Amino acid sequence: MTPGPEGRIEVITGVMFSGKSEELMRRVRRAIIARRAVQVFKSHLDDRYSGIRNVSSHDGKQIDAWPVSSSTEVAEKVDDDAGVVAVDEAQFLDRGIVDVANALADRGKRVIIAGTDMDFRGEPFGPIGPLLAIAERIDKLHAICVVCGDRASRNQRLLDGEPAAAEGPTIQVGGAESYEARCRACHVVPSAADAQAELLVKG
Repeated sequence: MTPGPEGRIEVITGVMFSGKSEELMRRVRRAIIARRAVQVFKSHLDDRYSGIRNVSSHDGKQIDAWPVSSSTEVAEKVDDDAGVVAVDEAQFLDRGIVDVANALADRGKRVIIAGTDMDFRGEPFGPIGPLLAIAERIDKLHAICVVCGDRASRNQRLLDGEPAAAEGPTIQVGGAESYEARCRACHVVPSAADAQAELLVKG
């Protein structure tokens, strides 16, 4: 099995709970059925569900993956005969993944990358923006807003059931216990002062 004649970059992005990992796994499984050599990587920070050696979807599906902490690790671990290279949770990787993806595509590999495009504040997340700019194919997925039922495009971080303040850390791995999918209108990111005032009112 050898790399395909035409390298390309595909980015699957969007809000949490929208099915990004599930779509990445679907493409990987189809590539395997087509008898392509496939390698799958994921950020070592994502230890939810089945642990760091699996790409897992929120509904429990999973495939084996190499945990990596940097773009350099991805570049070093890719086999020459791999025709398809998939990377999940790419928002947690450094911006060097943009150059790595480009280099792999230039070598004739199909590169499939999944990652959340915005952090909990609604701002661009890590290297996903630059990856979108160089991709041949982009699929932006949406979830359902838990407040109004509209199409969700934002990640609402929660702290004790309330919207977390903007001053919090950008990277905080979590699932349904820490995040909700929300639309633009229902997404709230208070300042630390606003959040404290809200707690005092409710207290």
